Amino acid sequence: MSDQFFQHHVFFCMNQREDGRPCCGQQGAEKAQKHAKKRIKEMNMNGAGKIRVNQAGCMDRCEEGPVLVVYPEGTWYTYVDTSDIDDIIDTHLVGGKVVERLKI
Repeated sequence: MSDQFFQHHVFFCMNQREDGRPCCGQQGAEKAQKHAKKRIKEMNMNGAGKIRVNQAGCMDRCEEGPVLVVYPEGTWYTYVDTSDIDDIIDTHLVGGKVVERLKI
């Protein structure tokens, strides 16, 4: 294993704003994050040296959201539904290619 603990670390913005501005938490972020976490686990791709899916607080890009970011690449994505999440998993996390149509 390299010096990285995870091959990929995926952070979903879960921010909830009270002031009426757009926020990821109101745009399906929790459902999307749970879907990604479950799918990665079902594919046996979770754990040390593999993929970690996390919740994050505000990542200050809610206006472009909902958003997630994949590290170590630092690739920012937006998504509409779980099929977009599946595309990010299959194309980027498994296939190693950026999903250009979802990239911010």
